[in-house]
This record gives sequence, C-alpha cells and structure tokens, in this order.
Amino acid sequence: MAISSNSTTNQHMRSISLPSRSHPTTLRTQEEINNLKASQVSTPTTAETICNGFSRFNELYKCLDDLLNLPLTQKSLSQYQHEKWVDGLLDGSVRLLDICSNTMDLVSQMKEHLGDVQSCLRRRKGDSTIESSIAKFTSFRKKMKKDAKISIKALKQMENEVGGLKISDLDHHVSAVIKVLREVSIVSISVFQSLLVFLSVPVSKPNQTKWSLVSNLMGKGKVACEDQLNNANELQRVDAALSIICRYGSNEKENMQVAQYRLEKLKSCFEEIEISLEFNFRHLIRTRASFLNTVSH
Repeated sequence: MAISSNSTTNQHMRSISLPSRSHPTTLRTQEEINNLKASQVSTPTTAETICNGFSRFNELYKCLDDLLNLPLTQKSLSQYQHEKWVDGLLDGSVRLLDICSNTMDLVSQMKEHLGDVQSCLRRRKGDSTIESSIAKFTSFRKKMKKDAKISIKALKQMENEVGGLKISDLDHHVSAVIKVLREVSIVSISVFQSLLVFLSVPVSKPNQTKWSLVSNLMGKGKVACEDQLNNANELQRVDAALSIICRYGSNEKENMQVAQYRLEKLKSCFEEIEISLEFNFRHLIRTRASFLNTVSH
C-alpha cells in the first residue's frame, strides 16, 4: 500500500535477514515482517488495501507475542531492563497506542458523518438541507485531514527514533529479538501512515473546478464518469458524487443513486477499518504488556 512518505519509509522496506541459527519463532516473525513489507510496496492506498495490511498486521503481532513468551526470550531479556533501548521501545509502544486510539476516534466520527449524509439524502427535505448536511461533512473532512497530518508527523518522528536505537554487547538471541522488535515497530508505523494518508486526502469543495469535468461527465452517463474516477480512492469518489449533487441539485435520480451507493460503500469500508483498528489496539496492548513483563522479571 503506497504512502505519501515513500522517501522516508522505503528505506525500511527491504527484507530483514536473521542468522539461520535463530530460533524458529524468531524466523517466523521475520517472515511475517517481510510479507507485510512486500504487500505495501507500490500498491495504491485504498480502503481495501488498508484492511489487508491490518489483517497481516494481526498475524505479525501473534507471532511477536509467541516470541516474547518464549522461556529463552524471557530469561535473556530480563537482564537488560535498565538499558536505554528498552525505554525507547516501551516509549514507542505507548505513542503508537495513542495514535491508534486517536485514529479510531477519527474513523468512528467519520462513519457517523457518512450516516448523517445518507439519512439526509434519503429524506430529500430540499436542496438547502442537503447542502447543509454536505457542508458539515466537508467541514469534518477538513478537521480529519488536519488531525491525520499531525499524527503522520508524529509517526515520522517515531520512525527516526526507533531506527536510531543503538544496541550493542548483546547475546545472539537477544540481538535477534531486539532487531525483530525494532522492525515490527517500523512496519507498524508504516501501516498506520498508510491509513492516515488515506484519511488526509485533499477535500474537494462543491464548486471546485477540478470536479467540473466529472460533473459534465455525469450528464453524459455513469460509465464515462467511472472512467474518469478510475484512479480515485473511495473518499474522493464520495467527494465527486456530493459535489455533483451540490452543483445540480437533488432532482437527478441517477446522481442521487450514485451518491448513495458510494456513501454506503465508503461507510462499509470504515466499518471494516474500525474493526481492524480495535483488533490491533488490543494486540498492541498485549504485546506491550508481554514485553514489559519480560524485561521486568
């Protein structure tokens, strides 16, 4: 899944390789990391690819939990509880939880706003009411974009800090585990970046000239319009449909049907993303607890 910060993230997208004498669980976790990285390269950022990424994310954290619960890992890591890299990884896990929580709030609010616009279009109480509802939706989209960009900036800072953790004088297994933990943090940041970039796409205003061609195409037929929007993601397709309603009113039945269809599809996407985020939030909490318990023994 492609993200806007490719120049920052792609340097971490190469596969990691651990010595063949590493524990099988370590190697399995490494394989999940590499699979997730491979799925992110050169893939358009859509709701579907984001959900797929979070699905792989879940599998990765299951493997990581198994690795942290190994007796060998617990015995080895317990000797290093006062090291700076331990504090760095724990601090990063808290910040990632905060970003996950904030993103869950944005997704939940977005789902509610989509439902409000859907209800307004179904009731058809007049163009002024519909325009007011769309204006509220657009206003929230702007807020969501702003909040998402703040989180993206925080993630980039985390990425630099985690990538710069200095680790030395460790035995082989601890070194392998810490390398995996660092890579898991980096790829987790990348997954959240992808979602936040999706949430921060430019907001199209009803009178924005970039949609004038799309508006004209709607008058010529749905197929022509769909061709024009082939490269747009689900949010941009909804923007286009709502822009057309604001421009031409709610009397065109086909325009209303297209808008309702895209709103319903986007709402379903956000429901899937919300479920994925809830799963991942629990995984992040469980993994942090496992790591904290391990180094505190």
